[in-house]
Amino acid sequence: MSAANRDNRAFLKPLLKGLGMLALMGLAVWALRWAGEQGVLSDRQWFDAHIRDQGAVGVFLYVAVAGALTALGVPRQFLCFIGGYVYGFWWGLLLGTLGSGLGCGLAVGFARFFARDFVAHRFKGRVAKVDAFLRRDPLRMALIIRLLPLGSNLVTNLLAGVSSIPVRPFLAGSLLGYLPQTAVFALFGSGVNVSSVIQIGLSVALFLLATVLGVSMYRRHRAEVAGAVEEGED
Repeated sequence: MSAANRDNRAFLKPLLKGLGMLALMGLAVWALRWAGEQGVLSDRQWFDAHIRDQGAVGVFLYVAVAGALTALGVPRQFLCFIGGYVYGFWWGLLLGTLGSGLGCGLAVGFARFFARDFVAHRFKGRVAKVDAFLRRDPLRMALIIRLLPLGSNLVTNLLAGVSSIPVRPFLAGSLLGYLPQTAVFALFGSGVNVSSVIQIGLSVALFLLATVLGVSMYRRHRAEVAGAVEEGED
C-alpha cells in the first residue's frame, strides 16, 4: 500500500467521525426547534436567564465552564455549538475560541506541572512521537493537528504538556487551528434560531474545507521531512 493510500485511510475514519458529529448537531438543531415550537423550550429561556441575560458575568461563566469542561475532555465542538446557540455566530465564535484555548492551556499546564510522570507513563508509547512531531515547528504543527479531526483533543493537550516544546507557540497554533471548527459549530448552533438550511449547509462546507486544508498542510510537512532526510543522506 502506498504512503498516499495509507494517509487517505488514516484520515477517512476521523473525517467520518467529524461528519457524524455534525449529523448529531443537526439532530440537536431539529430537536431544539421542535421544543421551541411546542413551547417546551420557549425563547431559550433557561440559557437566557442563566447565561445571556447575565451580561459580563454570563460571558465569564460561559468561557470558564467551557474551558474547564474542555480541559476535562468534553468535546469542545459541543461547547462551541452551545456558544453559537446562546450568543449567535460572531460572539459564539469568539467565546467558543476563548473557552477552547483556556481548556487547552489548563490541560497542558496540568500535565506539565502536576501530572508529568503519570501522563508519560500512561502514554509512554506516544510521547516521543508527539514530541518529535511538534518540536519541528510547534506553532505550525499544532495548527495542523487542530485543523484535522484526528484523535482526542484532551490527549493531544496532555502529550504536549509533557513534551519538550515551549507552551506559547503550541497554544497560539491551537487557537488558530481551533477557529475553523469553532466557526462550524457556532454557525450550526446559531442556526437553531433561524430557519436557514443554507446556514447549516455552510457549516458542513466549512468543516470539509478546514479538513482539506489540514490534510494539505500535513502532506506538505511530510514532503518537507522526506526531503530533509534525503538531503541528509546525500
